[in-house]
Amino acid sequence: MTRFHALRALTLALPMLAACGDDTPSAVAPRDAATDTATGTRDAATDGSTGPSFTASCVYNNAFSRAEECRDYIDPNWTEASVATDCTNARGTLRMGMACSYPAALGQCELRLPNTDATRLTFPGNDPSQCAATQRGCTVFARGSFTPLGVCAGDGGVGDASVSDGSTPAANVFLPPVRDCRPPRAGEPRGNGPDGQVCTWVAISGSTEAGRRYEDYASCDRVRTQRPYYPAEPGRPRGDDARMRDPAYVAELNWVRSQIASSACVCCHSTRAPEGPSNWYLEAPGNWMDSFDDTGLALGANWIDSRALGAYPPGENNGFDRVHSGMPSTEPERMVRFFQQELMHRGRTRESFASAEPFGGPIYEQLIYTPSACTGTDGLAADGTLRWTGGGARYVYVLDGGSASPGVPPNLDLPMGTRWRLDVAPTDAPLASGIAYGRVPTGATQRFPATGAPAALVGGATYYLYVLADVGIPITRCTFTAPR
Repeated sequence: MTRFHALRALTLALPMLAACGDDTPSAVAPRDAATDTATGTRDAATDGSTGPSFTASCVYNNAFSRAEECRDYIDPNWTEASVATDCTNARGTLRMGMACSYPAALGQCELRLPNTDATRLTFPGNDPSQCAATQRGCTVFARGSFTPLGVCAGDGGVGDASVSDGSTPAANVFLPPVRDCRPPRAGEPRGNGPDGQVCTWVAISGSTEAGRRYEDYASCDRVRTQRPYYPAEPGRPRGDDARMRDPAYVAELNWVRSQIASSACVCCHSTRAPEGPSNWYLEAPGNWMDSFDDTGLALGANWIDSRALGAYPPGENNGFDRVHSGMPSTEPERMVRFFQQELMHRGRTRESFASAEPFGGPIYEQLIYTPSACTGTDGLAADGTLRWTGGGARYVYVLDGGSASPGVPPNLDLPMGTRWRLDVAPTDAPLASGIAYGRVPTGATQRFPATGAPAALVGGATYYLYVLADVGIPITRCTFTAPR
């Protein structure tokens, strides 16, 4: 499978996960409050409704996977006008009077979420290696109900994580952060690193030294493996902005641009991104703040929780802080103040975002996930091996019962209570289910503990098995009890 196929349904129900976490409206249309009943929001999944009075479908390319998909509009609240708008937002082709139909399909994903109008997605194809990833994209990320079809029906299509030939990273695998130290560019001052080098974390949360361009000191190609990237329409220009004739405002605007240019945000939020910028971008004409949607500004203002995206301590990140300001900055209070003023200029207040979901989508939901008891073959087998379902694994955790779920690096991927963690390098094949606790299989590296064997499991105690196909893609999350 590929990382993007595992996330193929993500754009349909969850916020975008680009470099700094943007505001990309869901492709699932929000239900108008007028359709709610007196007792709360009506759930089309249980009210016996049969769908709209017309048939319509939309064929489009998924923004993450680039693969073709088709969407049927199955909620009675859809209107011809709303399906036209939805399909336009998906950059698709609307087909009135036609349902989704393919000679071969991997399956269908039915999405019936609170406060949204239900849709059913069809994924064309006949490659069984994509079955597990497609199902996971539906059930884990889009929170839908998956019906396997064709080669994915029955016992077919186990699917597995991307595998390399051992010399280069497998396709679309998350490349872990690395620290890149290199000499300063010609004409630039000495760096703060050893021998005057400039040292930069090649990570979505990384920043180079202030006043330098991130792209000059780190690989954006590596960064873009760490969060799904795709182009997205920027906000529309808002016309003449008198503030652009105020030297003090322009100076502050340019400072914000310089700060962001030193961070990995530029890997997606610049015209130099491979397929164009992802929503807001530094080179936008006029006042480039116009390219932000309101929620993007709210991230910068720290008015929406973005902790799930991860952050380095400023002392390890060339002084850049992303804990106290949504946008990385060496002066977080100044950065926050600027974005708050931008929102107030638009007539927005902190209360405007009181009900906004935290940034991160599935990686936020992973942080707050509460596991249930392992079922079937998942958990600790009688022979003492750890078993999981869903395909090959690149990360395997055993944590104490009650521990928080792992999140993304650099600061959320080793939660308190971790007893044992294995990582698989991007150049190696993922692990198959059935590994002995405490014994490092060939091709894996023990990340925790750093040295020695992990603490033994205690009979009768509860433990948390957390297995990921890749960073951000969990496949088994459940608790088991060690035998006495």
